[in-house]
Amino acid sequence: MEVDPHGSPPVCRILDYGKWKFEQAKKDRDARKHQKGLVIHEVRMRPHISDHDMERKVRLAERLLGGGDKVKVTVMFRGREMAHPETGRALLGRVCSLLKETAVIDAPANMQGRFLSTILSPTNKKPVKVAQEAGEESIAQT
Repeated sequence: MEVDPHGSPPVCRILDYGKWKFEQAKKDRDARKHQKGLVIHEVRMRPHISDHDMERKVRLAERLLGGGDKVKVTVMFRGREMAHPETGRALLGRVCSLLKETAVIDAPANMQGRFLSTILSPTNKKPVKVAQEAGEESIAQT
């Protein structure tokens, strides 16, 4: 196997190709095992949700976004509520305006069956825990 083709003279090494190929496959498996997949959490609400309950759901979404995950905000319609999707769009607008500092709209609001949903992604990719630890270190140093 050629190790350094640009060297003077080129460097070569004799090795067992089957063993090398197995070790490469093993490294690839380990790399995939430690990789974090895409996580989308869903926060569901109804069109006539009370203000306090909506604030609770917004705080939950903020916590999930602070952890670096994407959030799918869904408004679920039942029965005659389907005749007025504008109430759901207004609710999603209020939620997005409350989350505008911590989130960016990834996918606009769209209707899928009886669910109206939008996807939000975090503005900063740094988890909350790391920021808190950095703040604690600066306090300890002073």
